[in-house]
Amino acid sequence: MATKQKPLHHIRVGSVRASIWKQTSEKGSFLTVTFSRPYKDKSEQWQNGHSYLDHDLTDLMDCADEAKAWMRKNR
Repeated sequence: MATKQKPLHHIRVGSVRASIWKQTSEKGSFLTVTFSRPYKDKSEQWQNGHSYLDHDLTDLMDCADEAKAWMRKNR
């Protein structure tokens, strides 16, 4: 049974979340980042959206800046 990989780190800015992942290839390991916007659906269950409203864009940019800084520090 495969285990689900967990992110190394999360960053949250406003409504935007960055998840930083460690990846491995033949050339070695490297970090990647994914962005999401958590929200509750009609059933009050948490979901992750991957599209952003105009007022989310500042949070997205700030979150990307913080993710970039964390990744550089933790290479």
